[in-house]
Amino acid sequence: MKELKALLRYMKPYKGHLALATISMVTVTVMNMIPPQMIRSLIRIVDTEGRIDDSFFKSIAVMALLALGVYFIRALAQFGTEYVSHYAAWHILHEIRRDLYDHMQKLSLRYYQDKQTGDLMARVIDDTRNFEMLLAHAVPTIVVNALMLVGVSVMLFMMNSVLALYTLIPIPLLAWLVVKSSSISRPLFKQAQVRNGEMSAILQDNFSGIKEIKSFTKEKYESGRVDKSVGSHTIAILKALRFSNAFYPSVEFVSSLGTVLVILFGGRLALSARLPVEDLVAFLLYIGSFYQPITALGRINEGLQHALASAERVLEILNEESEIRDLPEAIELDKVRGQITFNNVSFRYVEGIPVLEDISFCVDPGETLALVGPTGVGKTTMANLIPRFYDPQEGEILIDGIDIKNVSQASLRKHISIVSQDVFLFNGTVRENILYGRQDATEEEVIEAAKMANAHDFIMELPEGYDTRVGERGVKLSGGQKQRISIARAVLKNAPILILDEATSSVDTQTELLIQEALNKLKENRTTIVIAHRLSTIQDADQIIVLKDCRIAEKGTHSELLRANGLYAQLCKAQDSLQGLAV
Repeated sequence: MKELKALLRYMKPYKGHLALATISMVTVTVMNMIPPQMIRSLIRIVDTEGRIDDSFFKSIAVMALLALGVYFIRALAQFGTEYVSHYAAWHILHEIRRDLYDHMQKLSLRYYQDKQTGDLMARVIDDTRNFEMLLAHAVPTIVVNALMLVGVSVMLFMMNSVLALYTLIPIPLLAWLVVKSSSISRPLFKQAQVRNGEMSAILQDNFSGIKEIKSFTKEKYESGRVDKSVGSHTIAILKALRFSNAFYPSVEFVSSLGTVLVILFGGRLALSARLPVEDLVAFLLYIGSFYQPITALGRINEGLQHALASAERVLEILNEESEIRDLPEAIELDKVRGQITFNNVSFRYVEGIPVLEDISFCVDPGETLALVGPTGVGKTTMANLIPRFYDPQEGEILIDGIDIKNVSQASLRKHISIVSQDVFLFNGTVRENILYGRQDATEEEVIEAAKMANAHDFIMELPEGYDTRVGERGVKLSGGQKQRISIARAVLKNAPILILDEATSSVDTQTELLIQEALNKLKENRTTIVIAHRLSTIQDADQIIVLKDCRIAEKGTHSELLRANGLYAQLCKAQDSLQGLAV
């Protein structure tokens, strides 16, 4: 019921469609209850003693036409039931998927740290698809058969109350079977869905890392991993199906006991002339409809439990609260000058393991701050705190004197551009990726941004220029080309605060010069935070912060830090030595 209640709010906009589907279901139910009465009447006519005249043939003809009309109306109602319920179900599914994705976008980056992309995709696509079975098949089946149960019960008791009571004997056992089955099968189907998510995660990782698999000749190893994962899913789903498929025959067998009781007791009543033959025949025809609600539940139980297990997995995400939330009274940042202040900021990803401790500094508008230090010292973490991808456990971060926790996330990030080492390009055209910086930009602005990023020339050499598709994650472009497109994207955004996270690493010297030239243009009149890989690129920074052991070890300009002959000077000497060896 918890899962069904959660889905109820999605069903409200389609209550008109669901009402029409319900009316169609009722019509189907009524039409299904008429044929046994017609057969009962037909037997009575045929069994009538005395002279047969034209009125009997006329009655039979009318009955045949009536039967034709009943079956035609039933066919129309069945179409209405099936199509309208499917129409509502797929639209509801659309809204659930949309809201699920929107909610996942609001979750903080910390949520995704231990999540596998393939599993999240399985929840959005596969788990939600099972809702369609619940809404378009399970719910209509339950409604139709509930109505059928009430209607047939009335008919049976009207014909013979004693015989009708005999048909109730198997009901307690059937009810117990349904309850017991639901409590056992749903966890089994949920486990199967978990295994499906794990399988999707492995496949997604392997398709993304196919180059590494080939370069390390790990095809056989990965084939074994995939085989093991697929096998685990197969075992899990078959375990669930084994129980579910054993349930349905059990229900059918117990239901058939009702027919046995009608034959036993109904036959004796008919022989003793206490029950007309036509009533016995009608009773036998109705008895199937009487047990149909429970046997139908047995048939759809597999899909129903599958859908409810999927609903649990989807609700786990929808019930997840984001660590980073806008305050109800959050303000909108408008004209940002670009002053950035850290006041006694401390941060840790895991409790008890500090990443940053008591960090304080101030960058004035238009200045450049460089962050240097050994790998893993927290430079990127500091940069990620500024757009509020994470919140510090202690201290505050200010933009133009305003605590960023008091600002809406959208307005804060609108004023920040990020160019990182790990460039992500979407599987679209070059133009679409540059326009990601500002969707309403003109063609001239896109080209100008590309020229500033030293990207226009190589773009024009591509097969279709700006309309060339870059492939997944920009696989069709070189690292330097992807980096320059990401710079063009940042240029087009034109934000007053710029974060450069080792943007010139992992490229050759010539490409680095092109990228560095583009970055120098981009840094003009912007507050810039640079995470330095090559210290030679930050000598002109207004301020350099050297991090060590989670804290600020040194702070000053390039010349000041060299004169201090501390950690920064040692890092510079080490890089100079490596460059000398390379030469």
